[in-house]
Amino acid sequence: MTVERVYAAYFSPCGNVKTAAEAIGHAAAKAMCLPFESIDFTLPQARTVEMVFGPGDLVILATPVYAGRVPNKLMPYIRDHIYGNGALCGAAVCFGNRAFDDALAELYMLAKDNGFTVLGAAAVATEHSFAPTLGTGRPDEADLAALAAFGEALAKKAQKNGPALKTVPGVMPPERYYTPLRADGAPAKFLKAVPRTDMEKCTRCGTCAKMCPMGSVAPKDPAVTTGVCIKCQACIRLCPAGARYFDDGDFLSHRAMLMANYARRAESAFFL
Repeated sequence: MTVERVYAAYFSPCGNVKTAAEAIGHAAAKAMCLPFESIDFTLPQARTVEMVFGPGDLVILATPVYAGRVPNKLMPYIRDHIYGNGALCGAAVCFGNRAFDDALAELYMLAKDNGFTVLGAAAVATEHSFAPTLGTGRPDEADLAALAAFGEALAKKAQKNGPALKTVPGVMPPERYYTPLRADGAPAKFLKAVPRTDMEKCTRCGTCAKMCPMGSVAPKDPAVTTGVCIKCQACIRLCPAGARYFDDGDFLSHRAMLMANYARRAESAFFL
C-alpha cells in the first residue's frame, strides 16, 4: 500500500491529546514527504458527521484515558462513525500520569473492528486534567522527541508494508472501568458532580459553553449545566477569568489521593 496522506484525528478537551497526536502525525508525514491534516472531533458539532478514510491514508487516532478506558461518552462515536476501509492507523491514548489500564486495548479494538490496519500504538503520559501538579507541562520536550521518533517509526513501517500490530497490553475486550478512590481509600463517587461558577469572577464571555465537548454549559447562564458532565476540565482550564471550579467532596478527595500517590514521572509506552 502506498501512503498518500497523514491525518491526526483526536478528541482533546484540554489540548494534551492534540499535542501528542499532531507530534506523531507531523513526524510521520515529514518522514514520508506527505501532506498532513488535523481533524479535531472534540466539540459536539464535529461529531455530527462520519469520518471515512481509505487505502492511502495513515491516521493517528487519539483519545484521552478516562477511568482507564476510552471516554464512555465518546466510544459510540468512534465505533459507529469513524471508518478505516483499509487505512493504516497509529492508535494513541493519553493518560494523566497514573496509568492507561485498558484504554489502549479498547482503542486498538475499535480501530481494528472499523477497518483500520493498526501498525502501532502509543500510551502517552501527559499532565493530569484533575491535578495539574501531576505530569506538569507534559508532553514536554523529551516526550515530544519520543512521539516524533514513534511517528518516524510508523512511517518506516508503512513504507515497508510492515505487518499489523498483533496485540497491545490490556484486557480485550475491556470488562470494567477504573474505580476512583478517596484519600481514605474508599470509592470516590462524583459521577453527578458538575463545575461551579464564581459569578463575581465570571465575565459571561461564553468560553465555557463554546468549549464544552458535551455541549452541557448553558450559553446564557454558565452557572447552569444542561447535560452530562464528563469531568474533562475544559471549562475550568480554558476559563480566562478562572471562574470555574469543582467543590464536590469526593472529587476533591480523589484529586488529593492522586496527588499523594502518583507524583512520580510516569513513562509512555510505544508498540510497533
